[in-house]
Amino acid sequence: MTHPRIAVIYLSFHCEPYMPMVLPAMEAITYPQDRIEWIIVDNPHPVHGSSVAYLRNEVLPKSGVTLPTVTLIENTENLGFAGGNNVGVEYAIKNGFDYVFFLNNDAYPAPDAFEHLAAAMESDPKIGIAQSLIMLHQDKNKINTAGNAIHYLGFGYCDAYKNVFSKDAYEPVTDIGYASGAAMMVRASTIQDLGAWDNDFFLYHEDMEWSLRVRVLRAMRVVLVRDSVFYHAYDFSRSITKYYWMERNRFAVWLMYLRPWTWVLIFPMILAMEIGQFVFAIARGWWREKLKVYVYWSKPAHWRLWLAKRRRIQRERTMSDAELSKIFVTKILFQESVVESPVLKYIANPMMTAYWNIIKHLV
Repeated sequence: MTHPRIAVIYLSFHCEPYMPMVLPAMEAITYPQDRIEWIIVDNPHPVHGSSVAYLRNEVLPKSGVTLPTVTLIENTENLGFAGGNNVGVEYAIKNGFDYVFFLNNDAYPAPDAFEHLAAAMESDPKIGIAQSLIMLHQDKNKINTAGNAIHYLGFGYCDAYKNVFSKDAYEPVTDIGYASGAAMMVRASTIQDLGAWDNDFFLYHEDMEWSLRVRVLRAMRVVLVRDSVFYHAYDFSRSITKYYWMERNRFAVWLMYLRPWTWVLIFPMILAMEIGQFVFAIARGWWREKLKVYVYWSKPAHWRLWLAKRRRIQRERTMSDAELSKIFVTKILFQESVVESPVLKYIANPMMTAYWNIIKHLV
């Protein structure tokens, strides 16, 4: 097997609690040390501050010894997930890496994870993005995500979340809705062609947007590589605190990618979901975050920003909404008590499924 050069970008955001599990895992990888570089980009935490001093003491002394070469980049401000990672992307592209891998702050690889990713992408030039199988750190037999699902209303969530993993249930390489930014690899040539993370997302749904960009504009594959395994100290409650970003960016993605006719078709269900969501947000204490989303979209400057992106996408797209809609799911399955409700399970999900079955032939 050939060993293309891989840049592993690790966006540090108060990494101290996680480095005791990440560091030994990175020391244990079996990918040739001279063909991989660990690029740590530190975003300063608003409470805990910079992790640079810690990283200089605990990680850099191991660079090129028990670890691959480590490059440490310090951001002077928190650029978000997208912007922070893009600092690492710029370094990787300038230094001629073949692939760029993104590793979450609280995730770590199995020893042979990178070999399987490289082999999959080298075997099929149509693969633009490959996600590893991400297992839960807290229960290593259970899945965090086997590729993320895209709902036709723009929601995204972990597929097979908390399912017990069975190898027979998955092909070695499987097409997925979109790749999770917690552990995914992208071709450097794809980045040079289509750009990297969209900084305007800041965090959440930027991985959905990038996966759609690769698929819709270039008809490339977005896949799960089953035998490339990572572990993630995933905590859904941390995600739900970013409710504003999830909701704001959900609408941004759909504004960028869907044709006007598709919007017309799904609008009645969008409206019904918004009413239901707002009632739910009031009950769970998130209504202020929901209002912030509406305030954001009330400003013309924000519409101009996202419509400019839309024009580029619609000009370059090679895939129709009808083809894209084949990857959509009709149910929302977060499988967490903080967002699950009998109304969602027994009323909303059946309604959304029935409605899609009526309109899908018109997309």
